[in-house]
Amino acid sequence: MSGLDKFSEKLTRQVARATSRRSLLTLIGGAITGAAAFPVLPVSRAQAQTHGHGGDKVAPQTTGNPQDPGDQTQCDYWRYCAIDGFLCSCCGGTASSCPPGTEMSPITWIGTCLNPADNRSYIVSYNDCCGKSSCGRCLCNRNERDRPMVRPQANNDINWCLGTSSSVYNCSTAVILGVALEQQ
Repeated sequence: MSGLDKFSEKLTRQVARATSRRSLLTLIGGAITGAAAFPVLPVSRAQAQTHGHGGDKVAPQTTGNPQDPGDQTQCDYWRYCAIDGFLCSCCGGTASSCPPGTEMSPITWIGTCLNPADNRSYIVSYNDCCGKSSCGRCLCNRNERDRPMVRPQANNDINWCLGTSSSVYNCSTAVILGVALEQQ
């Protein structure tokens, strides 16, 4: 028998004499719990501080209209209250137009977003731009007043590129349709 085999046998026998099955199960359970908690430890998320992958910055975009405040390349822009996807304003388009080489889907989901400039709610149509592979920049997933799949017209978890010549998703736009009626 080799020296390594003798050492491991001696160590195993010592552990078996010193511990009970219950304490061994406690140790294993603690190790599993610790391993499960490891991913939630605070770490620096460098990508969360940049707009895109690889640290590439996107220049801020505003409409210049005081009634439409905010940066269209930021997820907290008021029109994006129900958006899910890459922002077209970071991919060569704007908040309401697709980038060159893509096609806007005629099938959409809608949301109602509050404009902080005039404190009114607007109906916003979220159109996917299709035809090129995913942009991969400025991912935004906001689910305010998102509805379950039983009401798909208000759900943002569907690939809405079905009405275009290509079902390949690129990015999402937020087109204002009009003022929402006030609830009584």
